[in-house]
Amino acid sequence: MWFIVLNILVMLVLILSLYSLQKKRVSFSKRVFAGLGLGIVFGLVLQAVYGATSDVLSDSIGWFNIVGRGYVQLLQMIVMPLVFISILSAFTKMKLKNNVGKISGWIIGILVGTTAIAAAVGIATTIGFDLEAIQIEQGDAETARSEQLEERSAAVADLTLPQQILSLIPENPFHDFTGARATSTIAIVIFAAIVGFAYLGVRRKNEEQADFFTKIVDTLHSIVMRIVTLIIRLTPYGVLALMTRVTATSDYNAIWKLGEFVVASYVALLIMFAIHLLLLTFFGLNPITYLKKVLPVLTFAFTSRTSAGTLPLNVRAQTQELGVSEGTANFAGSFGLSIGQNGCAGVYPAMLAVMIAPTVGVNPLSPSFIFTLIAVVAISSFGVAGVGGGATFAAILVLSAMNLPVGLAGLLISIEPLIDMGRTAVNVSGSMTAGVLTDKVTNGLDQSVYDTPTNHAEA
Repeated sequence: MWFIVLNILVMLVLILSLYSLQKKRVSFSKRVFAGLGLGIVFGLVLQAVYGATSDVLSDSIGWFNIVGRGYVQLLQMIVMPLVFISILSAFTKMKLKNNVGKISGWIIGILVGTTAIAAAVGIATTIGFDLEAIQIEQGDAETARSEQLEERSAAVADLTLPQQILSLIPENPFHDFTGARATSTIAIVIFAAIVGFAYLGVRRKNEEQADFFTKIVDTLHSIVMRIVTLIIRLTPYGVLALMTRVTATSDYNAIWKLGEFVVASYVALLIMFAIHLLLLTFFGLNPITYLKKVLPVLTFAFTSRTSAGTLPLNVRAQTQELGVSEGTANFAGSFGLSIGQNGCAGVYPAMLAVMIAPTVGVNPLSPSFIFTLIAVVAISSFGVAGVGGGATFAAILVLSAMNLPVGLAGLLISIEPLIDMGRTAVNVSGSMTAGVLTDKVTNGLDQSVYDTPTNHAEA
């Protein structure tokens, strides 16, 4: 009991140290990285002292989760209101009157296109590292995971693309506001767009009613954005607690044994992130500026492993730091949660397919296999939204379509959390890149905001 109290007190001291940095007006990004560093060190010390499976550590982490998971839940709380009111506000401010289709088309095209590139990167990396599923030892945990995936694949693999697309359409928006469905966020985007078009119709016939509605939307938008600001101020503390949990509970023996797979995964993810920067450069944007401004967002995505929870930070960075218009930022951030996830739906399933192919006598170096796999990944990255929008579902869809054994995807369960951290960060970067490039192409990007040096002192 006393050890738990001691651990909690240490966490409180670390939180107070971060708060003191805020009082000294240290920049937001530096406080986020300070939280990251302190969390890594504290977590490693806790595991060294108590062991990853000790009751003391487990109980301590339970208390730390009030800060870490609590912060993530606050972000998830504001996701649906933020998406809905921001897109509707873009309509009332006449920013999406004539180009909704064009903006949506560009965003989806970039997301799916970069996911196809991510698949090619995953294939090349796996072949370069000469990775095969047969190299992995299969223990009890891996066997149990394989059985679970086999069971879930029966339901997932039978979904057709039309069924997956149909699941995007809102049936009960109030139900979707709860986030109950895998596609709830996209459904809310569509519902907000429908309300926005209805507003434009009313405005043509009764300007007085439209003006009244505009005032309501503007007021709600101001309140929601204020809530977002208040929650984002807690980011350094959330990152501290989340990173402490990750480093304190990770199975480093498993990571050591599967180190080659971890390294290969991160090489592929880093290459994909570099491609995002190259795309920005190709469109005349400074990639270093982008990198500096999105690092706090990617840091949180990395530590939290939740693209949905990162959405408020994602949208805020796009609009306030990168000069993306509000409507485009919300479309890009929302679509990026479940369409064309570069890490989870691009790199990961492609690597698995190449690793598993030799176990059933398929040559992963065959051009027909490679081109088919890239096409399947690109198509499935759109369909993932219909079945949950996660790496597991993306893997099930791709492996099933390629007639490869789904169960073997469970072999990486011991290092799944570590790899998932990088995948989530790349997913979020992909959605932000799509937002920036779309506004650049449609002449909606505020270049002066993009080029202005970042100032995170007040978050």
